[in-house]
Amino acid sequence: QVHFVESGGGLVQPGGSLRLSCAASGSIFSIMGWYRQAPGKQRELVARIYSGGSTYYADSVKGRFTISRDNAKNTVYLQINSLKPEDTAVYYCNAVPYYGGSWGQGTQVTVSS
Repeated sequence: QVHFVESGGGLVQPGGSLRLSCAASGSIFSIMGWYRQAPGKQRELVARIYSGGSTYYADSVKGRFTISRDNAKNTVYLQINSLKPEDTAVYYCNAVPYYGGSWGQGTQVTVSS
């Protein structure tokens, strides 16, 4: 089973940027995604990337988030720009669609002035 370790989160002011990383213990899946879970809300998929490089984004993050992958390093990245308070959440990476495997600990992103 592949395990994921997310990193790169932090406390930033509105309008700021972060780059999240997700390191996998083995080969990453054909379709990888970044999910997030805000307090009191369900986990949602915000970005996904295919093995060929095609990307798709939720409307709420389109134009601000950029997902990328390095298959040689078994790592997926999420560049987040123009952060908003509503982006505050724990961010996770995993396969798309989610197949029932384990989740990492996530990385907390808090956007506040």
